[in-house]
Amino acid sequence: MPEQQQWTIAATEQPPEWFIQAVKQHTPASSGIYAAQLLWQRGIKDHQQLTAFINHKAYQPASPFEFGQEMHLAIARLQQAYNAREKIAIWGDFDADGITATSVLWDGLGQFFKQNTQLIYYIPNRLKESHGLNNQGIDNLARQGCKLIVTCDTGSTNIEEIIYAKQLGIDVIVTDHHTLPAERPPVVAIINPRYLSRKHRLFNLSGVAVAYKLVEAIYQTLPNVAKYPLEDLLDLVAVGLIADLVQLSGDCRYLAQLGIQRLQADFQQPAAARRRPGVGRLLELCQKSGDRPTDISFGLGPRINAVSRIQGDASFCVELLTSRDAKRCNELAEVTELANTRRKSLQKDVQAQVAQKLTQLDLSTTSVIVLEDAQWPAGVLGLVAGQVAQETGRPTILLSTEGLGTEDWELGTGEEFSQSPIPNHQSLARGSARSVNSVDLYQLVKDQAHLLHRFGGHPFAAGLSLLVENIPLFTAAINQQLRQSIGSTTLTPTVQADLTVTVADLGKELFLELKLLEPCGMGNPVPKLLIQNCWFENAWHRNQQDWQGKKVQYIKTEFDIRDDSSRSAFPGIWWGHYKDELPIGRCDCIAELDYNTFKKRYEIRLIAVRSSVNSALNTRNSPLILDLRNQEHSALSTQDGLNPSYPLTALIIEDCPTNWDDLRAWLRRCLTISGSQQLAIAWSKPNHQPPNQIWLTLVGIAKYLSRTNQPVTRVQLLEKIGISDQTLLVGIKALKSLGFTVKRQDRYLQITWHPSDSAENIDAAVARFLAAVREEQFQRQYFAEVPLSTIVAIASSDNYVGTNF
Repeated sequence: MPEQQQWTIAATEQPPEWFIQAVKQHTPASSGIYAAQLLWQRGIKDHQQLTAFINHKAYQPASPFEFGQEMHLAIARLQQAYNAREKIAIWGDFDADGITATSVLWDGLGQFFKQNTQLIYYIPNRLKESHGLNNQGIDNLARQGCKLIVTCDTGSTNIEEIIYAKQLGIDVIVTDHHTLPAERPPVVAIINPRYLSRKHRLFNLSGVAVAYKLVEAIYQTLPNVAKYPLEDLLDLVAVGLIADLVQLSGDCRYLAQLGIQRLQADFQQPAAARRRPGVGRLLELCQKSGDRPTDISFGLGPRINAVSRIQGDASFCVELLTSRDAKRCNELAEVTELANTRRKSLQKDVQAQVAQKLTQLDLSTTSVIVLEDAQWPAGVLGLVAGQVAQETGRPTILLSTEGLGTEDWELGTGEEFSQSPIPNHQSLARGSARSVNSVDLYQLVKDQAHLLHRFGGHPFAAGLSLLVENIPLFTAAINQQLRQSIGSTTLTPTVQADLTVTVADLGKELFLELKLLEPCGMGNPVPKLLIQNCWFENAWHRNQQDWQGKKVQYIKTEFDIRDDSSRSAFPGIWWGHYKDELPIGRCDCIAELDYNTFKKRYEIRLIAVRSSVNSALNTRNSPLILDLRNQEHSALSTQDGLNPSYPLTALIIEDCPTNWDDLRAWLRRCLTISGSQQLAIAWSKPNHQPPNQIWLTLVGIAKYLSRTNQPVTRVQLLEKIGISDQTLLVGIKALKSLGFTVKRQDRYLQITWHPSDSAENIDAAVARFLAAVREEQFQRQYFAEVPLSTIVAIASSDNYVGTNF
């Protein structure tokens, strides 16, 4: 089962008054304080930054020729093709970024090269081919007389395939944003922002934005040729940028801002007058209006991605996005919508099966989740893996052996590894991996390359294939690898809130204020709102319906939320959950504020929820346990020395426990005192000595006591060395292996030493002591940091909160 989530709230620093007033100029209907806090928190801290962030007209975009010599080489080759009337092929990719990038080049280069005769495009089949170039496709293009391939969103690491194309007389221009090869590939030009400095404003461009920069360069080089303005491509750029989850800063934010404006303006036209009737029909089908980034991330993006996930071949999506034939576009949009409907149903089925398999796993000993099933469709594994990773706080790899004999992976966009041909195709598993908590998943997978057939990806997502018989070894190895790299760090699913608000705060004013931050994305996430001590009413769930009115096997719950701040309730929705999953009674929740275009109402989209008693953010209000850990406090030996933050009636623990049983004993004691007493946990974060140093200290004390013939109490030894009773016993056994004798006399221990060359098993005994110290230190570290919500949950689950004592 997924672990209890750890909730955190972003550190809030009050922005200066001048900054609040500057923000308020953009939010005349509200105070602007929430937007100011968020902007300040996210590094926008002067007038110039604020103006450029909010108003795209104040931002100066980068020239496409900031890519340097590579862009000049690419344009020179395109000019040569233009003058010689050569045939060009666009080689794209099958996800939303790749499809929109192909569409941008199709429309953009199509102003200079006649479409379908001089200019063609090729999209690999997700279920039959991998990402990137392949020899079979290159052969096909050679037969059609192509002399130049322009890639988009792919190709940087396809060295062998580029050499093969060159042998067939085909030049290659790569436009991409994925992992770079160790050496520059043998191409005419490679336009990839990863060659730029990380601080360069073009560094975060996605595939579609890189393709746009190439078209922008040719528009500038061959002016007066194109019939349509360059800006007509910006709506497609916005779709690809936002769907690909790149960091929306610099030119990325600028292009997304402009693109969303064009997307909305085109949708507001009568259907027959739209420039992109296919995009307009897709927005209608998903009940969006195109004016919000979420219309892309929750609407257009998933639908474009669904086509290759379900059907494999997504080539028609380029026609859907670029054709002016409204009737044809309507047909293609409806096929796309049905693919997305099918994707949702398959995803829900796989999620249920994965949830069942998770119940068989002990997450306390699992660092990387690896699950397999012969029936799972490969196309949805990445989506489910991402959800599991978020819920469990662990990198997740899902593998399928469905469709045996084919080679595919979800994200073969980085460096790829290929072993010798698989001797038995029937034993090949393939799947997708997703990361969480800043774990570099690509490096984790890459380090197990010797066990894999193929792999590719980036730090957050990867795809791989391997022999089924290698899965157990791969699982054990990758788990051990991550455990070694993170040490005693615990992997916990976390969700962060940005602001604390009440139900009375929700609505149009707050929505418009937070809208200042749009478009949101990586590095500038949608603001998450913490609402405390609230409750839910009128909850009901139903299956979604598709555009034909048929039910889809995908649940959503609708509800009203209330708290003590207002007499009015506020509507909300919880995707993929049943109403019975909402807590009964008072609770805390984290949500995003949204506007529902279809229902024409403001509503919250629930992200996480739990009963108030379990809220890690409500630590000072637990009815049973007060969390006073890591606070400065004075001695408690006398009433005068008692810190005022300590309640006079609470039972106080200052010694950090090393196991749950110790803590449970204190809880039991609290509940047996008349009517139950509060427990104050008041230990500090331990300052551990290295285990070796503790061993040397123990030996030194033992030698001193033997030499002076002084007795010592067990408590004195424990305080001096800073270990537990149990670990001390292991230490005494290790001392005996060195020739010490330890005798008990009443409350005292008498230690004598008779050095002997015949001492046996010294190394093993010392190793056992050092291991015991390390384990104890790990436990103390855990109890210093474990969320109060976990302590309360453990107590509740074991019936310690009650009258069972």
